[in-house]
Amino acid sequence: MLYDLNIAWSPTTPPAELDRTLKFAKTLGYDVVALNHTIQGPIPTTALTNPIPELTPSPSVPRKPSPKTPPTDPGLPTVLRRATLTITDPATTNYRLADHARAYDLLAVRPTTEKAFAWACSSTTEIPALISLDLTSFLGWHIHHRTAMAAVHRGSRFEICYSQVLGGDNKIDARQRANFIGNVMGLLRATKGRGVVVSSEARSALGLRGPADVVNLLAVWGLGPEKGMEAIGAGARLVVVNEGLKRRGFRGVVDIVQTAGESAEIKAAREAAEKEREGGAGKGKKKKGQQQQQQQQQQQGQGQKRKSGESGDGTGAEGQGAMSKRQAKKLKREALQATG
Repeated sequence: MLYDLNIAWSPTTPPAELDRTLKFAKTLGYDVVALNHTIQGPIPTTALTNPIPELTPSPSVPRKPSPKTPPTDPGLPTVLRRATLTITDPATTNYRLADHARAYDLLAVRPTTEKAFAWACSSTTEIPALISLDLTSFLGWHIHHRTAMAAVHRGSRFEICYSQVLGGDNKIDARQRANFIGNVMGLLRATKGRGVVVSSEARSALGLRGPADVVNLLAVWGLGPEKGMEAIGAGARLVVVNEGLKRRGFRGVVDIVQTAGESAEIKAAREAAEKEREGGAGKGKKKKGQQQQQQQQQQQGQGQKRKSGESGDGTGAEGQGAMSKRQAKKLKREALQATG
């Protein structure tokens, strides 16, 4: 899948022009795009709302179904909604990054000073998905390897927007084009090609380019074809998936997408095991009952024998004790007299 995470949008964008741009992006082969709302100036303290229309549901950032949601057009790519905050002085301004992250699918920042750049790379409470620089302007500072890699290790990605230099509806001069090429080479040198995402920032269909043209441009500017393809494919997908996981997962870590159903074979084996277990338990109970009955019968037989033995012994003892020696002599004498 190919991604373009920056198609410029504003409240004044005509719906027909937006529809034409999205369909052309789908024709070029982009499966997922993001409409970018650039926010400048003071941040309101009231509740934030997302003004970007919801054109197609996102599989990575699901929402509750709404009756106002239009049906999905097969000619349109999957459309995400993104906010880009222009950062000038983070020490004195509350940019409400967490509130913007909840209102939009993607959150990006565009620092304009060196302090703002360092803050965006390592000190934000809410980690932005993208750090997007205006590469056509003179930055006034060098992008250091340590600062850039600190942002990459936190999970942010640096964005290169090729429409800034190609023109389209944007009018640029030779000085801006030279600044863009120099800043891109400096960014690639600092990051060594890691953590880079390429987008268009196109304001119309004229600013879009095909994936092969984008990879060739990146190769000219110093990014190899493999990393160039990753910048519009796997790298951009990683940004979308991570942001979706942060919004719907438990603490941004655990996500249950879909539980697997129980197959027919597993269900039949489980039922057979339960029946066998129940049958074994019934046989065991029956055998145990028979053993208990046998033990009771044996105990009763032993008790009867003991009683009969005791009664026989007592009778003999009583008979012997009832005839004394005198009586025996008397009986013997009477017997002799009778015979004599």
